[in-house]
Amino acid sequence: MEFTNKYFFKDMSVMFGRSMRHIFRSMDTIVTVSITPIAIMLLFVYVFGGAIEAGTENYIDYLLPGIMLMTIGSGIAYVAYRLFLDKQHGIFERFHSMPIARSTVLWGHVLTSIVSNGISVAVIILVALLMGFRSSAGFIEWLAVFGILGVFTLALTWIAVIAGLAAKTPDGAGAFSYPIIFLPFISSAFVPTDTMPTAVQTFAENQPVTPIVEAIRNLIANQPVGNEIWTALTWCIAIMVVAYIVAMRIYKKQ
Repeated sequence: MEFTNKYFFKDMSVMFGRSMRHIFRSMDTIVTVSITPIAIMLLFVYVFGGAIEAGTENYIDYLLPGIMLMTIGSGIAYVAYRLFLDKQHGIFERFHSMPIARSTVLWGHVLTSIVSNGISVAVIILVALLMGFRSSAGFIEWLAVFGILGVFTLALTWIAVIAGLAAKTPDGAGAFSYPIIFLPFISSAFVPTDTMPTAVQTFAENQPVTPIVEAIRNLIANQPVGNEIWTALTWCIAIMVVAYIVAMRIYKKQ
């Protein structure tokens, strides 16, 4: 297995460095990823927030977890796009001609996604603080929040890898992210699910975004998390494992 190759982690660090250089040379990617979630946050807090009964004194406190997930959903589209360009320009063939662990080409993009999306989420939190967001959570709670976001990012990134490898056009590579970006709208991210019609409520309460949002929201508010955190982690890990297996099969066939 490639993970047992003594040069695997060295090769992966080289690929990670290559992908990160692309990010730092084009910081507008992070700005672009953050613009839409910030606009939605401003819209819901300052336009719709006064009319929404979310059970919290400050609506931004209720809204922020869903906005963070939307930010990550927006950011992974660039992973698929960059992978598609590598495939289209023959970069894979060049790397495969070298004595390196082949999967490290993908892992470089995946690790870069975690870092770049982490930066984007940090930008969102800073903007939220300026808008009045406050949290009573301690270090452990925030560590758990970032842990959930990290696993969520990994899960979506491997879905992005599938899209980037399977796409026929640049637009097709990024199009998969649109349903993911809008999935929080049909969850408890913006309003409590008990305000929704029965059919919509059933879907909202049984899709992955709702338990992830609820777990993060309770952690940020320093409230008991209950089973939501385990449901959230189960969803994320299950999606990640399935997406990883599919992505690696597609990659090996190519």
